[in-house]
Amino acid sequence: MRNVANFLLGSLLALSAAYAQAAAPAAAPASLKPLLATLNERLSIGDLVALTKWDSGKPIQDSPREAQVIANARTLATEHKLDPDDVAQLIAAQMEANKLVQYGLLAQWQAAGAAPDTPRPDLGKQIRPRLDELQKRLLQQYAAFAPYRQDPNCPAWLADVRGTLAADALHDLALIRASGELCIRAKAL
Repeated sequence: MRNVANFLLGSLLALSAAYAQAAAPAAAPASLKPLLATLNERLSIGDLVALTKWDSGKPIQDSPREAQVIANARTLATEHKLDPDDVAQLIAAQMEANKLVQYGLLAQWQAAGAAPDTPRPDLGKQIRPRLDELQKRLLQQYAAFAPYRQDPNCPAWLADVRGTLAADALHDLALIRASGELCIRAKAL
């Protein structure tokens, strides 16, 4: 009787372990973490852009610049064998996320009556060239991740990796927006 109980207990434990293993999502692809780190780096540059907008009084919305960045991204998409429309959506999401950071910071600084007393890089000469370089890296990393976009585990991978990156609630929300175009559902036949 004791052997039967031990056998049943062992079988139950083995089934539980197998179920847990089957229920656990596959590990995130190695290409996801660098991609999200680049998105996060791009968002941190939004802090610097917000400082320049605070100082200059210029609006955050810069439609001509956004159109230029998206057009450039569409051109670069073909070099990486990516769909230009997908890339345009990805880059538009980056700009929306960046503006989210800027609006949030400007609101905080307006409430405080001052922005932080930190060095301000030049928007045209220092910040935009960094953003352009990041865009090239972003497209390379996006191309590496593209085969996993329709994987059913993609949203879970995204949440796990994203949770390790954001510095605060504002930047976490912006990173959610920035990465919102990464996972897509497989199209029904």
